[in-house]
Amino acid sequence: MKTVILAGGQGPRIAEEGNPRPKPMVEIGGQPILWHIMKYYSYFGFNEFIICCGYKGYMIKEYFADYYLHRSDVTFDFTADNKMTVHTNAAEPWKVTLVDTGQQTMTGGRIKRVQKYVGGEPFMMTYGDGVSDINLNELLEFHRKENRAITISAVQPGGRYGLIDFGQEGYVRGFREKSTEDGGWINAGFMVMQPEIFNYLSDDNCTLEFEPFEKLSQENKMSAYRHYNFWKCMDTQRDRGILEEHWKNGDAPWKVWE
Repeated sequence: MKTVILAGGQGPRIAEEGNPRPKPMVEIGGQPILWHIMKYYSYFGFNEFIICCGYKGYMIKEYFADYYLHRSDVTFDFTADNKMTVHTNAAEPWKVTLVDTGQQTMTGGRIKRVQKYVGGEPFMMTYGDGVSDINLNELLEFHRKENRAITISAVQPGGRYGLIDFGQEGYVRGFREKSTEDGGWINAGFMVMQPEIFNYLSDDNCTLEFEPFEKLSQENKMSAYRHYNFWKCMDTQRDRGILEEHWKNGDAPWKVWE
Protein backbone atom coordinates (compact mmCIF):
# COMPACT_ATOMS: atom_id res chain seq x y z
CA MET A 1 0.00 0.00 0.00
CA LYS A 2 1.33 3.45 -0.94
CA THR A 3 1.67 6.34 1.48
CA VAL A 4 1.05 9.92 0.35
CA ILE A 5 2.75 12.62 2.44
CA LEU A 6 1.91 16.31 2.13
CA ALA A 7 5.27 18.09 2.12
CA GLY A 8 4.56 21.37 0.35
CA GLY A 9 4.31 23.71 3.32
CA GLN A 10 6.64 26.57 4.16
CA GLY A 11 6.17 26.57 7.92
CA PRO A 12 6.81 30.30 8.54
CA ARG A 13 6.42 29.91 12.32
CA ILE A 14 9.42 27.59 12.49
CA ALA A 15 11.48 29.10 9.66
CA GLU A 16 15.18 29.43 10.38
CA GLU A 17 16.62 32.88 9.74
CA GLY A 18 18.78 32.97 6.63
CA ASN A 19 18.10 29.29 5.86
CA PRO A 20 14.42 28.77 5.13
CA ARG A 21 13.46 25.28 4.07
CA PRO A 22 10.28 23.29 3.50
CA LYS A 23 8.62 22.56 6.83
CA PRO A 24 9.00 18.77 6.44
CA MET A 25 12.77 19.26 6.08
CA VAL A 26 13.14 20.95 9.47
CA GLU A 27 15.28 18.61 11.52
CA ILE A 28 14.67 16.68 14.71
CA GLY A 29 17.74 14.89 16.02
CA GLY A 30 19.70 15.76 12.88
CA GLN A 31 17.14 14.30 10.46
CA PRO A 32 14.16 15.96 8.72
CA ILE A 33 10.83 15.30 10.38
CA LEU A 34 9.82 13.84 6.99
CA TRP A 35 12.46 11.13 7.52
CA HIS A 36 11.03 10.35 10.98
CA ILE A 37 7.54 9.95 9.49
CA MET A 38 8.81 7.67 6.72
CA LYS A 39 10.83 5.57 9.17
CA TYR A 40 7.68 5.12 11.23
CA TYR A 41 5.59 3.97 8.26
CA SER A 42 8.42 1.72 7.12
CA TYR A 43 8.46 -0.03 10.49
CA PHE A 44 4.90 -1.22 9.78
CA GLY A 45 5.83 -2.39 6.30
CA PHE A 46 4.76 0.64 4.26
CA ASN A 47 7.79 1.39 2.07
CA GLU A 48 6.36 3.07 -1.02
CA PHE A 49 5.93 6.83 -0.69
CA ILE A 50 4.51 9.62 -2.82
CA ILE A 51 5.75 12.98 -1.57
CA CYS A 52 3.69 16.04 -2.50
CA CYS A 53 6.29 18.80 -2.86
CA GLY A 54 5.67 22.53 -3.05
CA TYR A 55 7.72 25.25 -1.36
CA LYS A 56 11.41 24.66 -2.20
CA GLY A 57 10.60 21.13 -3.26
CA TYR A 58 14.02 20.87 -4.88
CA MET A 59 15.51 20.58 -1.38
CA ILE A 60 13.47 17.42 -0.78
CA LYS A 61 14.48 16.04 -4.18
CA GLU A 62 18.16 16.74 -3.51
CA TYR A 63 17.90 15.06 -0.10
CA PHE A 64 16.63 11.82 -1.62
CA ALA A 65 18.95 12.04 -4.64
CA ASP A 66 21.89 11.77 -2.21
CA TYR A 67 20.19 9.53 0.35
CA TYR A 68 21.66 6.21 -0.81
CA LEU A 69 25.16 7.66 -1.19
CA HIS A 70 25.13 9.30 2.23
CA ARG A 71 24.25 6.00 3.90
CA SER A 72 26.80 3.85 2.09
CA ASP A 73 30.49 2.98 2.44
CA VAL A 74 31.93 3.71 -0.99
CA THR A 75 35.18 3.70 -2.91
CA PHE A 76 35.71 6.22 -5.70
CA ASP A 77 38.33 4.92 -8.13
CA PHE A 78 39.62 7.75 -10.31
CA THR A 79 42.62 5.76 -11.59
CA ALA A 80 40.78 3.34 -13.83
CA ASP A 81 37.25 3.79 -15.13
CA ASN A 82 36.17 6.53 -12.74
CA LYS A 83 34.11 3.93 -10.87
CA MET A 84 32.20 4.08 -7.63
CA THR A 85 31.95 0.88 -5.64
CA VAL A 86 29.37 0.54 -2.87
CA HIS A 87 30.58 -1.74 -0.08
CA THR A 88 27.80 -1.57 2.51
CA ASN A 89 24.77 0.66 2.89
CA ALA A 90 22.20 1.40 5.53
CA ALA A 91 19.55 2.86 3.24
CA GLU A 92 15.97 1.75 3.75
CA PRO A 93 14.07 -0.33 1.16
CA TRP A 94 12.04 2.66 0.05
CA LYS A 95 10.50 3.60 -3.26
CA VAL A 96 9.99 7.36 -3.23
CA THR A 97 8.10 9.36 -5.86
CA LEU A 98 8.58 13.11 -5.55
CA VAL A 99 5.89 15.19 -7.24
CA ASP A 100 5.87 18.97 -7.73
CA THR A 101 2.30 19.79 -6.71
CA GLY A 102 2.68 23.58 -6.94
CA GLN A 103 3.77 26.44 -4.73
CA GLN A 104 0.33 27.63 -3.60
CA THR A 105 -1.73 24.46 -4.05
CA MET A 106 -4.00 23.57 -1.15
CA THR A 107 -4.07 20.17 0.57
CA GLY A 108 -6.88 18.64 -1.47
CA GLY A 109 -5.36 19.94 -4.68
CA ARG A 110 -2.02 18.35 -3.85
CA ILE A 111 -3.63 14.97 -3.34
CA LYS A 112 -5.60 15.37 -6.57
CA ARG A 113 -2.36 16.05 -8.46
CA VAL A 114 -0.83 12.71 -7.43
CA GLN A 115 -3.87 10.63 -8.39
CA LYS A 116 -2.09 9.04 -11.35
CA TYR A 117 0.75 7.90 -9.10
CA VAL A 118 -1.61 6.47 -6.49
CA GLY A 119 -3.59 4.41 -9.00
CA GLY A 120 -6.89 2.72 -8.18
CA GLU A 121 -5.96 1.23 -4.82
CA PRO A 122 -6.54 2.39 -1.21
CA PHE A 123 -3.66 4.40 0.21
CA MET A 124 -2.30 5.90 3.39
CA MET A 125 -2.05 9.68 3.71
CA THR A 126 -0.55 11.96 6.32
CA TYR A 127 0.89 15.42 6.88
CA GLY A 128 4.63 16.05 6.72
CA ASP A 129 4.86 17.73 10.11
CA GLY A 130 3.36 15.31 12.66
CA VAL A 131 4.61 12.24 14.49
CA SER A 132 2.74 9.73 16.63
CA ASP A 133 2.79 6.21 18.04
CA ILE A 134 -0.43 5.20 16.29
CA ASN A 135 -0.44 1.51 15.42
CA LEU A 136 -0.77 1.71 11.65
CA ASN A 137 -1.75 -1.94 11.27
CA GLU A 138 -4.62 -1.48 13.71
CA LEU A 139 -5.59 1.72 11.90
CA LEU A 140 -5.75 -0.13 8.58
CA GLU A 141 -7.74 -2.98 10.11
CA PHE A 142 -10.20 -0.45 11.57
CA HIS A 143 -10.55 1.25 8.17
CA ARG A 144 -11.34 -2.03 6.45
CA LYS A 145 -13.89 -2.93 9.10
CA GLU A 146 -15.62 0.47 8.90
CA ASN A 147 -15.71 0.27 5.09
CA ARG A 148 -15.96 4.01 4.47
CA ALA A 149 -14.25 6.26 1.93
CA ILE A 150 -11.81 7.69 4.46
CA THR A 151 -10.61 7.04 7.99
CA ILE A 152 -8.86 9.80 9.89
CA SER A 153 -6.97 9.42 13.14
CA ALA A 154 -8.42 11.48 15.98
CA VAL A 155 -6.50 12.68 19.06
CA GLN A 156 -7.17 14.98 22.02
CA PRO A 157 -4.40 17.58 22.28
CA GLY A 158 -6.54 20.39 23.73
CA GLY A 159 -6.69 23.98 22.48
CA ARG A 160 -5.98 25.66 19.11
CA TYR A 161 -7.28 22.97 16.76
CA GLY A 162 -10.52 22.45 14.83
CA LEU A 163 -12.69 19.90 16.63
CA ILE A 164 -14.44 16.80 15.29
CA ASP A 165 -18.10 16.16 16.04
CA PHE A 166 -18.91 12.46 16.36
CA GLY A 167 -22.28 10.96 15.46
CA GLN A 168 -23.77 7.65 16.48
CA GLU A 169 -21.59 4.54 16.14
CA GLY A 170 -18.49 6.76 16.05
CA TYR A 171 -18.74 8.06 12.48
CA VAL A 172 -17.74 11.65 11.79
CA ARG A 173 -20.72 14.01 11.73
CA GLY A 174 -18.84 17.25 11.08
CA PHE A 175 -16.25 19.71 12.33
CA ARG A 176 -16.35 22.69 14.68
CA GLU A 177 -14.24 25.82 14.80
CA LYS A 178 -11.08 25.90 16.87
CA SER A 179 -11.73 25.92 20.58
CA THR A 180 -9.84 25.92 23.84
CA GLU A 181 -12.14 23.40 25.45
CA ASP A 182 -10.38 20.36 26.86
CA GLY A 183 -11.20 16.91 25.64
CA GLY A 184 -12.02 17.90 22.05
CA TRP A 185 -10.99 15.50 19.30
CA ILE A 186 -9.01 16.74 16.29
CA ASN A 187 -7.85 15.34 12.97
CA ALA A 188 -4.28 14.09 13.49
CA GLY A 189 -3.60 12.97 9.94
CA PHE A 190 -2.49 9.33 9.63
CA MET A 191 -5.41 8.61 7.32
CA VAL A 192 -6.48 5.73 5.09
CA MET A 193 -8.29 6.65 1.89
CA GLN A 194 -10.19 4.78 -0.78
CA PRO A 195 -9.75 5.91 -4.42
CA GLU A 196 -13.29 7.30 -4.09
CA ILE A 197 -11.71 10.28 -2.29
CA PHE A 198 -10.60 11.73 -5.64
CA ASN A 199 -14.26 12.29 -6.57
CA TYR A 200 -14.44 14.86 -3.77
CA LEU A 201 -11.32 16.80 -4.81
CA SER A 202 -11.50 19.50 -7.46
CA ASP A 203 -8.65 21.84 -8.33
CA ASP A 204 -5.56 23.43 -6.75
CA ASN A 205 -7.77 25.63 -4.54
CA CYS A 206 -9.41 22.61 -2.91
CA THR A 207 -8.66 22.33 0.80
CA LEU A 208 -9.13 18.74 1.93
CA GLU A 209 -10.20 19.71 5.44
CA PHE A 210 -13.02 22.01 4.31
CA GLU A 211 -15.55 21.10 1.61
CA PRO A 212 -14.38 17.50 0.92
CA PHE A 213 -14.32 16.57 4.62
CA GLU A 214 -17.66 18.26 5.25
CA LYS A 215 -19.29 16.50 2.33
CA LEU A 216 -17.82 13.12 3.27
CA SER A 217 -19.00 13.50 6.86
CA GLN A 218 -22.49 14.57 5.76
CA GLU A 219 -22.71 11.47 3.55
CA ASN A 220 -21.53 9.25 6.43
CA LYS A 221 -18.44 8.20 4.45
CA MET A 222 -15.85 9.19 7.05
CA SER A 223 -14.80 7.33 10.16
CA ALA A 224 -12.34 8.21 12.90
CA TYR A 225 -9.83 5.97 14.61
CA ARG A 226 -9.44 7.32 18.14
CA HIS A 227 -5.87 7.38 19.42
CA TYR A 228 -5.28 7.98 23.11
CA ASN A 229 -1.49 8.07 23.24
CA PHE A 230 1.27 10.22 21.76
CA TRP A 231 0.79 12.65 18.89
CA LYS A 232 2.62 15.90 18.20
CA CYS A 233 2.48 18.36 15.33
CA MET A 234 5.58 20.49 14.72
CA ASP A 235 3.84 23.79 14.11
CA THR A 236 6.10 26.21 16.01
CA GLN A 237 9.65 26.47 17.30
CA ARG A 238 8.31 25.46 20.70
CA ASP A 239 6.85 22.27 19.19
CA ARG A 240 10.15 21.56 17.53
CA GLY A 241 11.95 22.02 20.84
CA ILE A 242 9.61 19.55 22.55
CA LEU A 243 10.24 16.92 19.87
CA GLU A 244 13.96 17.55 20.00
CA GLU A 245 13.96 16.98 23.75
CA HIS A 246 12.06 13.71 23.34
CA TRP A 247 14.68 12.57 20.84
CA LYS A 248 17.65 13.76 22.88
CA ASN A 249 16.36 12.09 26.06
CA GLY A 250 15.75 8.78 24.32
CA ASP A 251 12.01 8.81 24.97
CA ALA A 252 10.66 9.61 21.50
CA PRO A 253 7.42 7.54 21.36
CA TRP A 254 7.47 7.46 17.56
CA LYS A 255 10.95 5.88 17.41
CA VAL A 256 9.88 2.25 17.15
CA TRP A 257 12.69 1.19 14.83
CA GLU A 258 16.16 0.07 15.92
